[in-house]
Amino acid sequence: MQGCVRKKNSMKRKIIPYNPKLKELARNLRNNSTLSEIMLWQELKGKQMMGYDFHRQKPLDKYIVDFFCNELMLAIEIDGESHYGNQEADLKRQRKLESLGIKFLRFDDMDVKYKMEEILDIICDWIKKKNNY
Repeated sequence: MQGCVRKKNSMKRKIIPYNPKLKELARNLRNNSTLSEIMLWQELKGKQMMGYDFHRQKPLDKYIVDFFCNELMLAIEIDGESHYGNQEADLKRQRKLESLGIKFLRFDDMDVKYKMEEILDIICDWIKKKNNY
């Protein structure tokens, strides 16, 4: 993760409403995370990614995303077995959330497991581009 230094702007946070019924499902998903979700969470939690606060299994609108940073309006999704054959539903869900101003980064489950440094560099580069540096 070369060149990923802490830099934060004071951006105004946008509140994305969500269905409160998803709160319990999100908790269950957090308690039953996949290995790749656990691995990426170890790198994102505690503002380790350039000082940004990420949440996992975050309810947004009527959906739950794997990871979300409100300040960046960035959702990170890991596509594993649960996504195979559901690409159309995933695309519909992503388009709806993008219409609310959320940007997406998607990674394959195996890449997270075996190419973590590359994944972290991609996230870091995305943040740098968003912040124009």
